[in-house]
Amino acid sequence: MTDTDFRSGIRPLTGRVAVVTGATSGIGAATARRLAADGAAVALLGRRKDRLDELATELREGHAAAEVYPVDVADRAALRAAAESIRAALGRVSLVVANAGAMLGAPFERADETEWDRMLDANVRGLLNTGRAFIDDLVAVAADGERADLVHIGSVGGHLRYPGWSVYAATKAAVAHLTRNLRAEFGPRNVRVKNVEPGVTLTELGADTSDADSRDALSGMRRQIEPLRAEDIAEVIAYAAAAPPRVNLAEVIVVPVQQG
Repeated sequence: MTDTDFRSGIRPLTGRVAVVTGATSGIGAATARRLAADGAAVALLGRRKDRLDELATELREGHAAAEVYPVDVADRAALRAAAESIRAALGRVSLVVANAGAMLGAPFERADETEWDRMLDANVRGLLNTGRAFIDDLVAVAADGERADLVHIGSVGGHLRYPGWSVYAATKAAVAHLTRNLRAEFGPRNVRVKNVEPGVTLTELGADTSDADSRDALSGMRRQIEPLRAEDIAEVIAYAAAAPPRVNLAEVIVVPVQQG
């Protein structure tokens, strides 16, 4: 793809194989749709197979290549097995969107520690497992002179203070610093590592937190301003993936206008 193609609005991801984790809903599902619309073959990863199957059917009806891989990103062995299956079915992966995550809030002193474990597993270990499972593909693709992208979905919570969401914010701060260091490690090998950090977004994220006060506070925040939609984040990811090879949108903060 040339720079002219990037600006002209043709299907700029044609020929690329994309992996999207957490593709069962929200930003993951929206991103899978957007990447498929731009011509990518998409591997859909998530824990809820019924939702993955529904999305794959939708994408195939739109003449996109889509495959389903029910997997928990915290399961390193299962994720590596899925990576092998993806290569066999779709080819070498050149775009990875590590989106799977959990957002569970509660005051520190009464939080359910098992929810901390869930966030650490999904937001940190899952991110590490995802990158490791596909990094060899990305390095090989980049060595052949093609675009190679590892996209982490972080959060503005990694930079700002959100009382009651401290552990979640800490996991996203880890994502931000991991991304910076991986960028320094793989940028010289032409792999574009980037962190897309949404602000208040209307998705299912946070709905399963056990603390009722935290759920209410999150709902109130989403009512007070016009939140982002999952499709807004998907648009940013697609734009970054289609940018000229010399360009890396390294850290992209995306917030509702009213969030400031």
